[in-house]
Amino acid sequence: MISFRPENGRTLLRSRRMDNSPGLWCPLLHPIYKSKGAGPPSVIPRRPGPDGQGFHLFHEVGALVFDIGSFSVRAGYAGEDCPKADFPTTVGLLAAEEGGGLELEGEKEKKGKIFHIDTNALHVPRDGAEVMSPLKNGMIEDWECFRAILDHTYSKHVKSEPNLHPVLMSEAPWNTRAKREKLTELMFEQYNIPAFFLCKTAVLTAFANGRSTGLVLDSGATHTTAIPVHDGYVLQQGIVKSPLAGDFISMQCRELFQEMAIDIIPPYMIAAKEPVREGAPPNWKKKEKLPQVSKSWHNYMCNEVIQDFQASVLQVSDSPYDEQVAAQMPTVHYEMPNGYNTDYGAERLRIPEGLFDPSNVKGLSGNTMLGVGHVVTTSIGMCDIDIRPGLYGSVIVTGGNTLLQGFTDRLNRELSQKTPPSMRLKLIASNSTMERKFSPWIGGSILASLGTFQQMWISKQEYEEGGKQCVERKCP
Repeated sequence: MISFRPENGRTLLRSRRMDNSPGLWCPLLHPIYKSKGAGPPSVIPRRPGPDGQGFHLFHEVGALVFDIGSFSVRAGYAGEDCPKADFPTTVGLLAAEEGGGLELEGEKEKKGKIFHIDTNALHVPRDGAEVMSPLKNGMIEDWECFRAILDHTYSKHVKSEPNLHPVLMSEAPWNTRAKREKLTELMFEQYNIPAFFLCKTAVLTAFANGRSTGLVLDSGATHTTAIPVHDGYVLQQGIVKSPLAGDFISMQCRELFQEMAIDIIPPYMIAAKEPVREGAPPNWKKKEKLPQVSKSWHNYMCNEVIQDFQASVLQVSDSPYDEQVAAQMPTVHYEMPNGYNTDYGAERLRIPEGLFDPSNVKGLSGNTMLGVGHVVTTSIGMCDIDIRPGLYGSVIVTGGNTLLQGFTDRLNRELSQKTPPSMRLKLIASNSTMERKFSPWIGGSILASLGTFQQMWISKQEYEEGGKQCVERKCP
C-alpha cells in the first residue's frame, strides 16, 4: 500500500490506492481549499544555510510529524514509512523533593515536578510516583505534561533542535479553537519552529489509505469513533463517538479475572516463580524491599498484563454471540506473569462481544450505547444523502483496538446486512499491524513530504504577522 519512488533525486513516501490507481490526490492542495477562505498560498521564505550564504528550502530539512494519541505518542520524520518514536502517552509524575538530584534518561524536571517518560523510565517502581496522561477525551488538558513529552521526543528520539524542523501535528476532529490556538502559540513561541500545520487524525488516516473521501472508523484506547471525511474535510455533524473501546475491553477482562479468582500480579513484584500444572495455584516469590508504589502506578502495570492477555487470547465472534457455538470454540492457553496458567474458551468470544452488542454486557444500559456497526451506520445516516455512496464505498478501519482477532470480519458481516441495497460496501483495513496502529502518522508523513504541500505550512513569518488566529484560517 505504501511505495517509494524517487522525485527530483529524493525518495518520497507515496500512498497508493488499493486498486493501484495513481498516487494520492490531496484536496488540501486543490483550488477548492483556497476558496474556503484560506487566502492566497503563502510562499515559505528561504532561510540562510548554516554558513549564512547558501539557501535551502523547508522540505530539504526534514519536517517532523507528531501523532499523540490517548495510548501512545508517535513521532518521526516526514517521508519515512514508520515513526522513529513510539512510547506510552502515560507518564510517571513525582514531586521533585522526593526525586534524586541527578536527571536520568527519560526524566524531565519542571517546576518541582519530575516526569518519567517512555517505557523504561515508566516501568521503574518508585516511592509515591503517580501516573497521569496529558490528554483528556483526545485533547490536550495538561500543558506542562505535554511539553515534557515534546522535550523528551526532541532530546531522546529526534536528537535535533526544534527550530530546524517544520512540524505537522495531528489533532482530534473535535478539538476546540482555543486549544488549537494555544498549541500553535506553544510551538512557535516556546519551540521556535520554522513552520507548523495541524491536521485532523481522520483526514490523515484517509490519506494513508489513498483516499480523500471515506468513513474512518477509529477504535483506540478510550473511544471508538466514526468520522466522515469528504474531499479532505471532516464533516463535523456526522461524528459519532462510543466509549466502547480498548479500555472498556480491559475493564471486562479485569472483571473476568475477579470472577475466576485470578490475581493479576505485574512482573515488577515477582522475584522468582516455579512452573505449575494447569489451573494449579501459582508458586512465586515476591521481591523484597519494594518501594511504596502508588495505586495509579500499580494499576497501570496491571493494565499492561491485561493488554497482553487481550492481544493473545481474545477473539471477536464472526456472528452474534451464541453460548453453544462459543462452548465449541478451540481454547487458548495463557500463562500469567506469576506462573498461573489455564485454558480460556467461551470467555474469549464473550468479552469482545460487548463492542458489537452492548446489550450483552452486564451492568451496561445497552440501549444508550452503540455497538461498532451502529456507530458506522448512524454516522453515515447523519451525512448528506448524495455523499453516502462514497462513504459506504470507503469504510477505513484504524486504531489499535481493531487489531483484535476477527474484528474486521465481524464488522464486514454486520455492515453488509445494514448497507442499503443501492450502495456498494467496501471495507478498507490494512493487514499490517503497523499501518493499522500508525495510520494517522503515516498519512502525516505522506502529506508533509509532498512538494505541493510546502505552500500550506503556517510559516513563522505568517504567525508573527497574523498571530495564533491564523491556524483557524490555514488548517481546516
